[in-house]
Order: sequence, then C-alpha cells, then structure tokens
Amino acid sequence: MRFGPLMAILLGVFALAQPIVPLAIAPVYAQDHAEIPPMPRPRPDRDGRPAITPPEVSPDNPATEAITAITSAPQPVTLTALITPDSAPITEGLVWRIFDATPAANGEIAMAAKSEDGTARLSLPPGEYLVHIAYGRAQISDTLTVNPGDNQKTYILEAGALRLNAAVTGDIPIPPDLLSFEIFTSSDEATRTPVAQGVQPNEIVTINSGTYHVVSHFGAINAVVRADLQVEPGQLTDATLYHLASQVSFKLVSEAGGEAIADVDWTIKTSDGATIFTELGAFPTTVLAEGTYLVLAKQGDQVFNREFEVKPGPPQDIEVLTTAF
Repeated sequence: MRFGPLMAILLGVFALAQPIVPLAIAPVYAQDHAEIPPMPRPRPDRDGRPAITPPEVSPDNPATEAITAITSAPQPVTLTALITPDSAPITEGLVWRIFDATPAANGEIAMAAKSEDGTARLSLPPGEYLVHIAYGRAQISDTLTVNPGDNQKTYILEAGALRLNAAVTGDIPIPPDLLSFEIFTSSDEATRTPVAQGVQPNEIVTINSGTYHVVSHFGAINAVVRADLQVEPGQLTDATLYHLASQVSFKLVSEAGGEAIADVDWTIKTSDGATIFTELGAFPTTVLAEGTYLVLAKQGDQVFNREFEVKPGPPQDIEVLTTAF
C-alpha cells in the first residue's frame, strides 16, 4: 500500500520524540474473585531529598551573645506565704531557702538565695529551683520556675499551732520548771520522728497541720504521760495532760516530825529493785509516778530504809526514822 512507508516514517519520528519506556507484556486472565482495589499512589522518597545543612552560628555572634545575656540575667522574683488559702500573707517569722534544682557534680544541691523577710524579694537567673519555707517548726518544700520578666508565686503552708500544759490528776498545778514536752510524728513508735523537744509549758509551737504524738515529762524520772493530738490548719490547739504522780521530799529524822539530819546518801528503788534516784543531802526532792518504792538513807556506816507509796496529789514528805533498819 502507498501509506505503508509513510506511516512507518511517522511512527519512527514519534518514537524518537518520546522517552524510551520498556513495557512488560503479560497475558490477561479473567478473574472470578473480587476486584483488586486500586493501588496506593507512590510516596516521594524522603531519603532521596537533598540534605539541608543549617547555617553555622558562631559562639561569638553578637546575636547569640545578646540572647545569652537576656536568658541568663537575674530576674525579679517575689515570694509570699499563707497559713491557709483564705488567710492573709505571713509578714514575719519566715525563713526562705532557694536551691538549684540540678545537683552539682558532687551530688550536693547549691543554695541560690536565702531570705528571712515575710515577703521574699529576690533576683534569680531563669531556670528551675527548689524552695524550702520554714515558719516556726512548720515547713514545706516546693518548686519554682523563673522566667524572663517579673515572677511572683504564693505558697500555702497549711500550718497550725500547739500549746501544751500539764497538771496532776485533780487539777493540781505543776511548777513550770518541772515540766517539759516532746512532740513527735504520729507514726508507730519504731518510726516516730521528733518534731520539737524541750518544749516549755504554754509555749506556742507552730507546726504543720496533722496528728502528733506528745510526751509530757513531770520531773526527770518516771512521771511521763503520752497523748495523740490533732492540729488543724490555721488554729491554735490547747491541750492539758494529766499526770498520776506527785512531788516527793525525803528527810532522815531521829523522831517523827524532827529536824532533818544532814550528809545523808539517798537511794530510791522501785518495787522490782531498780535504782531510779540517788542524791546526797539533808532534804532531797524529786517527782515519782504513783506506785510503791523503797527508800534507803545511809549515814556513815548505817543504812536506814522505809517502804512508801506515792499517790497522785499535792507534794508530800517522806520521813525515814533512824530507829528503823
């Protein structure tokens, strides 16, 4: 045919104008099962993209220096504390200690600032800190984040107060110089932690709210009373503990009601033989819990003794006669 050579030439020219794409020829078969879903579109090859190298920033770049100066310069920090969320700010009696949140290489945490003002006004570089606040024996620890600009934060102590006193059963007053108290956490005896020791009667002790184990000492021997007390936030708890004990004085006499003999060595033993008191003198005085005791009075080579009983009540005198052995 006449068009045969022309068609062959045109096809050859078209083929030269197009990219050569190899074709895979495969037979087509009829399908009895469901139609194959369309294949997903190919995604671009992320690994094939050219790498973009960020511009290097010189540490001596003025812009870098300016940013460093802004982010490390001390910023104003104002800290206040409340006893309860509804109370007024505490104006005195606070001790603020601010520590770096990141320990040093030796494991110690450095103190960054300290203040004893009611409102702590400090200057600290931006960063994370630990704040310890003490108010009497109440204390809390919390965090602080310092950002560029003015920083203000208020802390809630949830603190209360405890005022202790004691008396002999029957509301018999006890001389204050013979009383002292200890305050412990309320955990079991093996794990109790002292909170305050040597507390005097009617002394107001500021502590965190919670339950505490209180020990009252009447004298220095065995007159001890214990109690668990609850301290409420923002409140003063008054407590009086009652002792089953008495203040006891001794004297060695040649007859009932006679004058006390001087230079006597005194020893007091419990009913099971334990020695709980010794003293040299004519008229020793001590405090004993109720119970039965034995007193020994030694003068020279002679020893005189007497068994006696202590009952709760006012001070009592115990006479030891030289006619009793």
